Amino acid sequence: MEAGILPLELWRMILAYLPLPDLGRCSLVCRAWYELILSLDRTRWRQLYLGYTECRHPNWPNQPDVEPESWREAFKQHYLASKMWTKNAAILETSVCFSLFRRRRTRRTLSVGPGHEFHSLGSALAMSSLFDRILLFPGLHEEQGEIILKVPVEIVGHGKLGEVALLASIDQQCSTTRLCNLVFMPAWFSPFMFKTTSGHVQFDNCNFENGHIQVHGPGTCQVKFCTFKNTHVFLHNVPLCVLENCEFVGSENNSVTVEGHPSSENNWAYTHLLGLIRSSPGVLPTEDSDSLMSLDLESRDQAWSPRTCGIVIEGSQSPTSPATGSPKAGSQEAEVGSDGERVARTPDSSDGGLSPSGEDEDEDQLTYRLSYQVQGPRPVLGGSFLGPPLPGASIQLPSCLVLNSLHQELQKDREAMALASSVQGCLIRKCLFRDGKGGVFVCSYGRAKMEGNIFRNLTYAVRCIHNSKIIMLRNHIHHCRASGIFLRLEGGGLIAGNNIYDNAEAGVDIRKKSNPLILCNQIHHGLRSGIVVLGNGKGIIRNNQIFSNKEAGIYILYHGNPVVSRNHIFKGSAAGIAVNENGRGLITENVIRENQWGGVDIRRGGVPILRSNLICFGYSDGVVVGDEGKGLLEGNTIYANKGCGVWMMSSSLPHVTSNHVSYNGLYGVAVFSQKDGSGESPGGHGAQENFGEDGDATLWETELEKDDDLLRRPITAALVESNTVNHNGASGLYVQSSEVLHVITNVIHANGDRGITVAQSSQLTRVANNSISCNHQSGVKVEAQCKVEFRGNGIYDNRGHGIITKGDSTVIENDIIGNRGSGLQLLPTSDTKVIKNRIHSFRAYGIAVQGRAKALLQENTVFQGKTNKTIFQQISNNQECIMQNNKFLVFKKKSDTWRLANPPARPHLENSLRGPSAAHSGQKVTAMATRITAHVEGGYHSKRSIFCTIL
Repeated sequence: MEAGILPLELWRMILAYLPLPDLGRCSLVCRAWYELILSLDRTRWRQLYLGYTECRHPNWPNQPDVEPESWREAFKQHYLASKMWTKNAAILETSVCFSLFRRRRTRRTLSVGPGHEFHSLGSALAMSSLFDRILLFPGLHEEQGEIILKVPVEIVGHGKLGEVALLASIDQQCSTTRLCNLVFMPAWFSPFMFKTTSGHVQFDNCNFENGHIQVHGPGTCQVKFCTFKNTHVFLHNVPLCVLENCEFVGSENNSVTVEGHPSSENNWAYTHLLGLIRSSPGVLPTEDSDSLMSLDLESRDQAWSPRTCGIVIEGSQSPTSPATGSPKAGSQEAEVGSDGERVARTPDSSDGGLSPSGEDEDEDQLTYRLSYQVQGPRPVLGGSFLGPPLPGASIQLPSCLVLNSLHQELQKDREAMALASSVQGCLIRKCLFRDGKGGVFVCSYGRAKMEGNIFRNLTYAVRCIHNSKIIMLRNHIHHCRASGIFLRLEGGGLIAGNNIYDNAEAGVDIRKKSNPLILCNQIHHGLRSGIVVLGNGKGIIRNNQIFSNKEAGIYILYHGNPVVSRNHIFKGSAAGIAVNENGRGLITENVIRENQWGGVDIRRGGVPILRSNLICFGYSDGVVVGDEGKGLLEGNTIYANKGCGVWMMSSSLPHVTSNHVSYNGLYGVAVFSQKDGSGESPGGHGAQENFGEDGDATLWETELEKDDDLLRRPITAALVESNTVNHNGASGLYVQSSEVLHVITNVIHANGDRGITVAQSSQLTRVANNSISCNHQSGVKVEAQCKVEFRGNGIYDNRGHGIITKGDSTVIENDIIGNRGSGLQLLPTSDTKVIKNRIHSFRAYGIAVQGRAKALLQENTVFQGKTNKTIFQQISNNQECIMQNNKFLVFKKKSDTWRLANPPARPHLENSLRGPSAAHSGQKVTAMATRITAHVEGGYHSKRSIFCTIL
């Protein structure tokens, strides 16, 4: 046909009058005619589909206002599905039994109704043959006895849906049957409207009211465009059943029950159903169709896109600005604080370093330079450095913390891909479950797959128990009166790409050794927690967005032990993750931000492993280890939280190692020994959870698992090890504890108050091999009656004293260099042993002993400071201050050169770093050159400059 003979618009008008068979014939003429027929999709094909009484809108009931991508394709899919029940016709017609009678195979149509050939369905069935069509005319058809289908037939209601009602109990004993355009109601003698044990049944465009449908394996069923009002569909050991585009309303129990392992014996329809499912579109997500069904999250809360790789700080002011007493720019005065603590106020620098080069120098001053290395902050987030948080600033996330799409995750995880591709048991697709008690109940080794459904206003959406497996892809689950998805008794499967929100209890509830894979879901705006794992529940929780929940985003308790990785957990009203009541779990590579309480809250026997997470912008503390909380905190970045970076109780024996704690509003790490109303932040669990559905929560205590995690090594004291603690608003480390504490190989740098404050320590606090530098006040302060041992530390360039102590301290083999106050200040009531240290003060005394301080000063090397009076100070004639074999070094001539050797400059961190932080080979080492001036007040010194290099 020449396309130019008539305009295409005129051809479309002509072809729009053709019936379906003629359209098919025209499409076979040539390619031009074929393309012309395809171009009628929005006109003639749409008209044909909507005029077909045996189906409804292709997106009913979930999105009836959204047109399909192709009306022709939708019509084709429905037409092929409607003929599925006749696929075994050739087998039946060639069977020996039927060939003996030589029946004529022309299908008959038997009419049932007043004024028609038959008055009842039973009488019509008695006269029917293979694949006959029984047409029920409008009216109420009631059968007084059970109807048994012995030959394959098709029972169709004439007219519109709702005009033909059938009150009957049907028992299918034939291989196949189809029922269409009918309203089913149960007979007076049985609640079962339909049941089959071995054959295949197909329901199209039917309504079911107040009864039951039962299918036993190896029987199969195919249900499409049906409404179930207070009707229970019971599937027992079915190898394959398909429920598609159906509506379930007002169930008093479960709408669909899938029980038993799929039968290994399959009927004739199994292969055809499987082929039909796999040929239909939308079974697996693709790169283009990976988004969830439309839900305007922006109108509720701005959620991160799965491809977002930046964190935007909201608000006009940084949540971690220093305290009001922090140094002001331009001020260079030295102040004396309480207890004689000296604070030098000097301009800030980006890395906390100090340079007094702007001070005036007189001609009679001796000038020399000390060059030495200060351990600065270590790189985080894939080798980058975090600067101060500013409004509108962003963090570029490394690839390990960026959310992947569901398609990308399935491509990486072949086991998850195979699980998502599998079809076994019951397939429920594009259905609506609403306004009832339960949605889908899978039990006793049952198998069910749910895709693209909506569950709303139910008591619960899905329950999976007793070794059953579910696959849930791209469903919407919301406004449930209990949990959305509930797994217990070793339930499992794949829960991926779902939108779960506004549920009264947890979005996903995992108990009693259930072990699902929870992948790429959005779980948000729940009235309680997002995900709860308890009672030895397990599971892999990966790549989800969990946000804006009233309680913890993920709540682990009663021996729950999931793997939580690469999730974004944010904007919760409580903690991001709470681990209580002997909960465990591996929590790794998550982004936990902007939560009202602690980013991670560990209490009451919780023992998680918290590794390589980014915990930031919280409105309280970053990590809370409360009463009886335990666990390992390793390699985390804890940044810009308004409270403390880490708040913990030493009695819980936490292990805090290789973390980067920076720019938090209060302390970097705060260690307490008991509950204190002023110290302990709110618990991440919120109000006590109610787990009454399976009895009292303490029942889970009896279900202990015997396997021990090799990653948890036993420790006998709280341990703060190999961390970088910098630029926090108050002290880098604050200790108020009555238990043993070890502080080892940390970098404590440029914090807004002291580097370390020991306010209470009745048991020994051991501070060893730390770098404590550039803090806004003293490097270390020890209050009265505290027991502290300092060994092998490097304490450099702090704006107050190096160490100021009122307690019982042992200071052995430390380098205390370049501090603005005294290198070491011993206050009254102190009892201090100072042995084999190298000490220098910028402008104050190397060692200052005030009042009746008790001290032993032995074998120390004290360098000259700014003047010849800055080596040692003793205010009173203190007989309890014993000095033995100390070396006081002053500068005599220009050629004098001193080196820190045997050992080299402390701390010695190279062989002490552990965990993820040690993996970063490019440690940032800030080379600090402090220019020191000293007045000359006698012929003892030369007027020329001398340079002393300390290596």
